[in-house]
Amino acid sequence: MPAFQNELTCSVCMNYFIDPVTIDCGHSFCRPCLYLCWEEDQTPKSRPECRGLSEKPDFQTNIVLKRLASLARQDAAKQTNSLEAQICLTHKEAKGLFCEVDKTLLCGPCSESPEHAAHSHSPIQWAAEEYREKLLKRMGSLWKMTQEMQNHLNLETHKTLSLENYAAIRKVMIKVQYQMIHLFLQKQEQLHLEALEEEVKETLQQLRESEFRMTQQKESLKEMYRELTEMCHKPDLELLQNLGNVLERTDLVQMQKPQPVNPELTSWPVTGILDMLNSFRVDNVLSQKTTIHNVSLSEDDTTMIYGDDHHGVSRELQGAESFVAWGAVAFTSGRHYWEVDVTHSSNWILGVCKDILTSNTVISIDSEEAFLLSSMKANNHYILSTNSPPLIQYVQRPLGGIGVFLDYDNGIVSFYDVCRGSLIYTFFPSFFSSPLKPFLCLRSP
Repeated sequence: MPAFQNELTCSVCMNYFIDPVTIDCGHSFCRPCLYLCWEEDQTPKSRPECRGLSEKPDFQTNIVLKRLASLARQDAAKQTNSLEAQICLTHKEAKGLFCEVDKTLLCGPCSESPEHAAHSHSPIQWAAEEYREKLLKRMGSLWKMTQEMQNHLNLETHKTLSLENYAAIRKVMIKVQYQMIHLFLQKQEQLHLEALEEEVKETLQQLRESEFRMTQQKESLKEMYRELTEMCHKPDLELLQNLGNVLERTDLVQMQKPQPVNPELTSWPVTGILDMLNSFRVDNVLSQKTTIHNVSLSEDDTTMIYGDDHHGVSRELQGAESFVAWGAVAFTSGRHYWEVDVTHSSNWILGVCKDILTSNTVISIDSEEAFLLSSMKANNHYILSTNSPPLIQYVQRPLGGIGVFLDYDNGIVSFYDVCRGSLIYTFFPSFFSSPLKPFLCLRSP
């Protein structure tokens, strides 16, 4: 009955439903058709038929509708097969069986021949439905990977914007460093900036290429998804005959997963900076030491911010044993430089801060005036960051000593990679209203 068949037909692809879902407006569509409509529109989940908004993207399969569509498809296949049945050239009989081993169509006598007798056979309609379900499972995996690739693409795009902003800030920091030393270093300053600009350009190109690869991979996944969708709509005979290497190609596409780029700029040395800093060197600034299990770096018991977005992610250094050291005497004027060895620690925090409150079990730092640099290891990748405001440092991770320079009178706190003689970060000039103490926290692995 045409009316009955229309009720079992998707209004998008105009074929019998495969994996039908009924959305909140009451309309039903093939799940692949619905997903592709949403993907191509690049808009909030809008219904293809009534154009309303769908609040939930994950719908359950309409089992009854799926069974009815399957029965209608099989009935249509019987009528088609009766007219277009393939005849075995050897036995002059219709090929009504499918060999699971050779993936070929057979007539009855052929299935009983020595070549196929030991193989598993099933009627064409059953085999087609079985492989249609297998293709739907592959499509589900492909769609999930497509969405994951979109998430990775969004993160890579964010890294590009973040690195561009960071590069602009770093240029300013480098200029400040060269202004601190003599005028005859202006040539080295210019060379340093040019090298940074060229490296940023190359790194941004790597990020853009990574975005392109992820975009291409996403399109390949979508194309394979469309191909499998089209196969699911083919008549049983054509579906089984054209299986070919489609399953192998699906596996190959899924294996080709591009890796994200972790931007890291070279820590170029600043000529003569360590010689200048050592003229302000002070020793034994970290005289108060203890081992503790809970370190909080603000009044609301959250630590400095880790993360690569503007909101950041708050974490607490607790649960693992930490070595903590700080200055018994605070600085209230002058210029002071000291070095800290972090060779044997992956997770650490160091810098200067206003107040350090201690008890038998807890050390708490007032974050109102705290200028801190931290290192955190996550997923085999080191994240170097500063607080106030939270900022990721896209430079090489220091492997040995870190120098801390406090210019109290001019409101400057800077961090240096001692081994490379390079700048890590400078907190731009501000007004210090309280005495500042050196601080160090080394967290056990």
